[in-house]
Amino acid sequence: MPRVRLSRPLAIAAAALAVGAAITLTLGGTGAATAAETDPQTGAHTVLHAVDEPMLKGSAKLKRGSGDNASFSVDAHGFASKARGTFYVSHHVGPEWGGYFKGRIDCLLTGGPVAVVTGVVSESHFKDAPGMPHVGDLKGKRFGFTVLDDGKKDRLGYSWAIDGLPQKSVGKCESSAPFETLERGDYSVHHWMPPRGKH
Repeated sequence: MPRVRLSRPLAIAAAALAVGAAITLTLGGTGAATAAETDPQTGAHTVLHAVDEPMLKGSAKLKRGSGDNASFSVDAHGFASKARGTFYVSHHVGPEWGGYFKGRIDCLLTGGPVAVVTGVVSESHFKDAPGMPHVGDLKGKRFGFTVLDDGKKDRLGYSWAIDGLPQKSVGKCESSAPFETLERGDYSVHHWMPPRGKH
């Protein structure tokens, strides 16, 4: 069969398709996010990202009564105790009481549209007010968050749901059911689990 010479642009495109197909076969078609960068001079390809992983990302304000403003932001990537990222929680009731805490993610697990994530507080600041609960310094404590990514009806839960205040640390990837509804904002959950026996 005679060999067909391809023009340089077609040769580069063909090579890119071959690289993409090889990565797909190597990963077993698990839906891995893959990107390749092409050198316009040499036509060489560099794979930028070829690893799939669980993800939880987004910010939202909870649906509460007038003057009660609670917001949660999270950006978490990675499986189980190899997860990484950040979280930020802000809660104010009226002009007098409230504050925030933030920290680093240390665990993430997903199941379909649900994600459970925990993180350790690296910084916190709350202002007391008469008749309101005292929060204190939360630095070094681990708290959990649960998100149900349900389109425009996302829900959120947190590990201190029963206690009412974020004071008691929990184990990695422990939280409550996502019982809170959102006033505004959105969360995105990408579900991924490793093949059985490869944790």
